[in-house]
Amino acid sequence: MGKPILNPKADGLTWTVDTLDELTQAEIYGKVLTGLARTRPEIVFLTADLAKSTKMKEFIKEYPDRYFNLGIMEQTLMTAAAGMSIAGKHPFVSTFGAFASMRACEQVRTDICFQRSRVKIMATHSGLSFGQAGTTHHCLEDIAIMRTFPNMTVIVPADGFETAQVVRAMVDYDGPAYIRLGRGFEFPAYENDQFPFQVGKANILLEGSDVTVIACGVGVEGGKEAAEFLLHEENIKVRLIDMHTIKPLDRAAIVAAARETSGIITVEEHHIIGGLGSAVAEVLAEEGIPVKFRRLGIPDDWAIVGYPEDLYEHYGISANGIRAAVLEMVRPGAH
Repeated sequence: MGKPILNPKADGLTWTVDTLDELTQAEIYGKVLTGLARTRPEIVFLTADLAKSTKMKEFIKEYPDRYFNLGIMEQTLMTAAAGMSIAGKHPFVSTFGAFASMRACEQVRTDICFQRSRVKIMATHSGLSFGQAGTTHHCLEDIAIMRTFPNMTVIVPADGFETAQVVRAMVDYDGPAYIRLGRGFEFPAYENDQFPFQVGKANILLEGSDVTVIACGVGVEGGKEAAEFLLHEENIKVRLIDMHTIKPLDRAAIVAAARETSGIITVEEHHIIGGLGSAVAEVLAEEGIPVKFRRLGIPDDWAIVGYPEDLYEHYGISANGIRAAVLEMVRPGAH
């Protein structure tokens, strides 16, 4: 049996490394929030007919009077959450990322962000994680949308372990936040959840002096696998940065990487326009640092339909794609 990964006293949970492999980011979010809610009576949960899909069954069973299903009305969902925040509650809203960021975009902007409502939007099925459901359920624009709203914080956890850390941080975090989660099992980038986590402070998972890979979400685990291969097979030292917070962005980590390594590659499960890559490029341009730069993500086109793992390979954001991009940057034309 593996070592516990969550503090039972804080969260009421007794998971182990062995059992966590069966849990998705959304399930971890639901379990952690349920545990924290035992000492936080102000926490309420809202959804738009997606409680089962967003893995909140435990919360509903334990706190039925703190659960609100607004039906398939995402705009009303966001407005109601904003109102509850004004009334002293701390709403956690769960729906698919495509619905939260686009169907309810105006309400997030005006009712939540403009009023700086303390609403946490837990956006599941984001990126290509529901790739087989088709273009309507792909969520590749949400980071670009959400990071333009004043007062909004945007976080993209790398895996389930980091999701647990994010939920803990959000319980005490003032103001609105958009937390972007996947749908199914995301291979862990971290060994457990016992690591420092701070909103707006990137985690450097691997030190390196040749090239920097700045990733978020599933790109972090792919970057780690690629970096370890490149070190052992090509003697290329990759600095891997988990840029879990897209807004506020850790500018210092980007500037240091640009000055201390020969190139930067960003990796995201999002369109390359407006997401992590664009945010990093803005910092580099403003700082006036000349450095080789490349964005890995979904190009300016509608994503094809398929299973997530196949789509990650197709768009070059898997370990294989990251490895190839690093090799091309370090040794152009050699591979």
